[in-house]
Amino acid sequence: MIRLTRRYHFVASHRLHSPQLSEAENDTTYGKCNNPFGHGHNYTLEVTVANPVHSETGQAVPVPALDALIQEQVLSRYDHRNLNEELDEYKFGLVPTTENVLACIEEKLREIWPPRLGSLVRLRLHETANNTFESTLS
Repeated sequence: MIRLTRRYHFVASHRLHSPQLSEAENDTTYGKCNNPFGHGHNYTLEVTVANPVHSETGQAVPVPALDALIQEQVLSRYDHRNLNEELDEYKFGLVPTTENVLACIEEKLREIWPPRLGSLVRLRLHETANNTFESTLS
């Protein structure tokens, strides 16, 4: 079994603010990330896939097919978006923390994952140089 990890980049803005919390609680919980005007990140998504090497191609994963899937299902939805304003899941109550963004990406990919790409093993989402979130999917 071979594992392949591909990295994808997207830029998005958001405001961390929960309607279930008071203004003071939001300020305490999210600090400067609760700025009413929002802020942005240059995210890096790592997608790790495991598959045996196919004897015909010598490859474990058809990279162009993986790239096309991530472009269609993730990058086209998230890149250069204001998450709070443009994506329904965040418009209607889900706080667009990186944890929630990663969970939403995972859910979407699990729904449509084609077997020919192998097993989706891990997703990692880098928000900043200091913050990386990981979902292990085995």
